[in-house]
Amino acid sequence: MFISVSNERRKEVMKKALTYSFASALTAVFGLIYELFSHGVYSYYMIYAFLFLLVGGTCVQLHLAFNSRRLPCRLASDLFESGIITLTVGSLFSGVLEIYGTTNALTAVYWAVGAALTAAGILIYCTPLNQK
Repeated sequence: MFISVSNERRKEVMKKALTYSFASALTAVFGLIYELFSHGVYSYYMIYAFLFLLVGGTCVQLHLAFNSRRLPCRLASDLFESGIITLTVGSLFSGVLEIYGTTNALTAVYWAVGAALTAAGILIYCTPLNQK
């Protein structure tokens, strides 16, 4: 049985979607400016870092606002958002290192932790623990 979502909760989700789209635009502008001053060296990590916020943030929130019969509980939402932010920061950091011309094995930690947090948020949303 699904509980209908109130208009107030939908407005909160729409605010999150707007925040994610603004953060996505800022990340895209940051990547563009960083690449302009990188002396012709490009990094796909830097170019596409905004996609984590756009797809994982804005698109998911819009889907929840318009197509979902239930919204995630606070724990699921916080874990998912932390995962999206971790993936975005990891992509930016990997891009900076790639443009600089070096690598670091610890960048894999961003991908692992980001994926684990995002997956945990999705799993909690899909289980009976998600009651709100």
